[in-house]
Amino acid sequence: MKITDFQLNKKNHNKIVMVTCYDAASAAIIEKTQIDCILVGDSVAMAVHGYPDTTHATMEMMVLHTSSVARRIKTRFIVADMPFLSYRHSLSDTMHNVQRLMQAGAHGIKLEGSKGNLDSIKHIIESGIPVMGHLGLTPQAIHQLGGNKVQGKTKELAQQIITQAKQLQDAGVFSLVLECIPSHLAQEITEMLTIPTIGIGAGAQTDGQVLVFHDLLGLQTEFTPKFLKRYSCAHDQFINALDNYADEVKNLKFPDPKQHCYL
Repeated sequence: MKITDFQLNKKNHNKIVMVTCYDAASAAIIEKTQIDCILVGDSVAMAVHGYPDTTHATMEMMVLHTSSVARRIKTRFIVADMPFLSYRHSLSDTMHNVQRLMQAGAHGIKLEGSKGNLDSIKHIIESGIPVMGHLGLTPQAIHQLGGNKVQGKTKELAQQIITQAKQLQDAGVFSLVLECIPSHLAQEITEMLTIPTIGIGAGAQTDGQVLVFHDLLGLQTEFTPKFLKRYSCAHDQFINALDNYADEVKNLKFPDPKQHCYL
């Protein structure tokens, strides 16, 4: 998938399917699927490193995981998250961080919000870097938002998100993630914009959907938001496989002398 395919899919009413990915092994699996594009998300801080929220993601972390994914992905568009405050210090620092992610193998970057970011977004895009926007629940602002709460529930707050979506489109973003907003608001924004929207907890009328790899496969069981659907019970399958391995080792069934040993 190329950046031009995002607009083409919206025009042709073809849904865009996005999933997070953080490592080479997972990337190799995704490369064999019908997934369209990959987000190396700052959610890696939670899903892989065990932190309570995404504010703990660092540039070093994002560069490492982006390069790991990029080594195994050949035919998917890779978007890398700009981590917490990595685009808020200065334009010079912002561009340095963008450069690091692009040289690690990303094809575009994503950053959260519009307030205070529009000039930086324009400069990034004018420098030849595709930018994906992100509105609604912006996890890097979790402490300001007071937790993981649905955004845009009142008329006033909904209008703010609509205004910000227009601003991001005018700034030149090629697509927009809408997270945890009422489905009717997501539909209104999707129909209003000429760029595609990617929803997560934003209903079915967005131009595409994104989910976290570990969540949709059931690799973890603690995170249970309303919008999440698990397509596998990998957590239980992994436990069963590891217990079978342990049982066979303890009962001298593995390694089998004929099948698993050198003679």
